[in-house]
Amino acid sequence: MRSIVLDIGNTGGKYGIFEKDALVSQGNFKEQEGLPQQVAAQSFDHAIIASVSGGAVEHIKAGLSVSGSIIELSAQTALPVSNDYKTPETLGADRIAAAVAANYFFPDRNCLTIDAGTAITYDFINAQGHYQGGGIAPGIQMKFKALHNFTGRLPLVQGIKENFPLVGQTTQESLESGVLAGTVAEVEGIIQAYRQKTDHLVVILCGGDAGFFESNIKHPIFVIPELVLIGLQRILKHNV
Repeated sequence: MRSIVLDIGNTGGKYGIFEKDALVSQGNFKEQEGLPQQVAAQSFDHAIIASVSGGAVEHIKAGLSVSGSIIELSAQTALPVSNDYKTPETLGADRIAAAVAANYFFPDRNCLTIDAGTAITYDFINAQGHYQGGGIAPGIQMKFKALHNFTGRLPLVQGIKENFPLVGQTTQESLESGVLAGTVAEVEGIIQAYRQKTDHLVVILCGGDAGFFESNIKHPIFVIPELVLIGLQRILKHNV
């Protein structure tokens, strides 16, 4: 089976091309521009699209050459895990996909996925394969933008320093300390809370800022950048 999976987020999209279960190609694209021409020109057996933005999904679908099914991930899509979320219709497709992939990589283990992107999402799936839910918090860049937009004089900090100061001696450094050190403490605190709640927890990071947290989090973690894409492929395979 040759398939393409599409993860359309708040600030752009990602695609993954799979040959059977192997991820052979991946990349990013801007939603308004659609898929790169070299991808759109290819043919696929099946496709799955997950979108949290509700944007131009129909436009992207129209540009695909798919001989079989094109699945738009929704609350009605069959999953290879149980979904115990109370409002599945409001659950972000990327969140459930990450949990599905975590359960695939670590069956019979309690898993916490942390997707560090525009928002930071925490999602827990237990050893019995039941997705329980999690949390949503502002991401690093969102925090920097909020401090700039909702104050009169604070500058906009762009970029993430891995070696940030704890004691800021300029306003720029103080913003970096407050946001970066504060977010690291937040993530570490959430991980610790889950470790106290459940035994033998596996923590998996993904998302654009995963590398920053990998360098700064003291807890043992796995970093799987393609976690959501792999989860979407598992959902697609469960449905075709």
